[in-house]
Amino acid sequence: MKFRKFGKTVLTAALSSAIVFSLSSCVQSFTSGYIYVTGTVTATPSGNGIITGYKIDNNTGKLNPIHGTPVSSGGANPVRAILYPGGRFVYVLNRGINAAGNGDCTTADPCANSNITQFVVGGNGILTAQETFYSQGTNPERIMMDSSGNYLFALDHDAPAATYCGTVVAGSVHCGDITVFKIDSTTGRLSLMTNAQLTSSAGTPVTYFPVPANPVEFAVAAGYVITLSGTPGDAGGQVAYPYTYNSTNGQLTVSENTPQVLNNGSGGLLQQASAIVYAGGKIYVLDNEPLTATVGGVTSTSPSQILPFTVGTNGALQSVTGGAVQDDPNESNPVWLMQESKGKFIYVANASGAGISTGSGITGYTIDPSSGILQEDAGSPWGTGAGPKCMIEDPSNQFIYTANGDSTVTGRVISPNTGQLTSMHGSTGTFQLEGPATWCFATGRTN
Repeated sequence: MKFRKFGKTVLTAALSSAIVFSLSSCVQSFTSGYIYVTGTVTATPSGNGIITGYKIDNNTGKLNPIHGTPVSSGGANPVRAILYPGGRFVYVLNRGINAAGNGDCTTADPCANSNITQFVVGGNGILTAQETFYSQGTNPERIMMDSSGNYLFALDHDAPAATYCGTVVAGSVHCGDITVFKIDSTTGRLSLMTNAQLTSSAGTPVTYFPVPANPVEFAVAAGYVITLSGTPGDAGGQVAYPYTYNSTNGQLTVSENTPQVLNNGSGGLLQQASAIVYAGGKIYVLDNEPLTATVGGVTSTSPSQILPFTVGTNGALQSVTGGAVQDDPNESNPVWLMQESKGKFIYVANASGAGISTGSGITGYTIDPSSGILQEDAGSPWGTGAGPKCMIEDPSNQFIYTANGDSTVTGRVISPNTGQLTSMHGSTGTFQLEGPATWCFATGRTN
């Protein structure tokens, strides 16, 4: 086929326009996904909490509010939220409120109207509430999902019947429990699973799995569900209790008859652990108790530390030799740990500073590829808003965000080579929320 000069000119112009249009379209639609933050500010006269959504700009990390949010969280005092693999469904744990009208739930003053609300994620980032489900105990604290998205777990501070807790903690009158739900991959609906190993006095399977008293946090790790628990009156956790997890039928089977008392890395017993997280093939326990060390005649105190463990026989946690790492002395009260997507760096969100002159921040660590031991990064810690409640990496693996108790979200850029967190370009990296945050999650689902 031959083209005359005029035809060639028109064709060239058309092709050029198409190329320019496609490039400009890519730039304009550079959206890596959405970030959502739960909060306790009431959305309706019913007293429900809220979920605020933002669209993430893939070029800069800037957050732009999603029109139509915040939306109701489906209940009062939302404390956790998890995303189904693929980003179609979201589950929000609403802890409810106690008789005193707040979320400080105790065994003596339990929270009422707790629930798990399911949402569908729309193409424009809008969350639409679907059904509501309920854990079997009272005062629910945490929810999580297995890696396949087949089962959802809810951790309750108080089990529905202390009668069945003797095999977990002798003499305990108020054990905790885990409620297990099967997730329907088509609808997202949750179906309650019964405990095949434990029956009631009537001979029927109970609908929960007991764990030691005063549970703080739990994690799915290497074929086990491991709960971190404390003792009455203590501010943190001291013991770990594993169940063997069957990913085919969702059953939790007792693998240790008694909880494992954890070592604090200095020969003593753990006292103030705040979180247990599975990342990069290891269990990390965040510990708030002060550590004092003397090096070269100089005594220094670190307000917190990170303790790595491997998962051994029957789910027992084995300390990594030389692995206990002090938190940066400028930081305290670690609340969450996250390994970035490339597996080279670990980040810890700290809710407090060690002194009046220091504030909340993120400490960063490089992972030794052979030993797995952490080494704090140069430039760490990096500041956040006051009192971060959670920390996430965006779906494009370029940015880290914390949602904070001072009604802000803080964003920073991740250096893929050094792990350092730098300021965002084109924005301050601080984004406003309608009220204090309680948790956050992100999805790359944009259609």
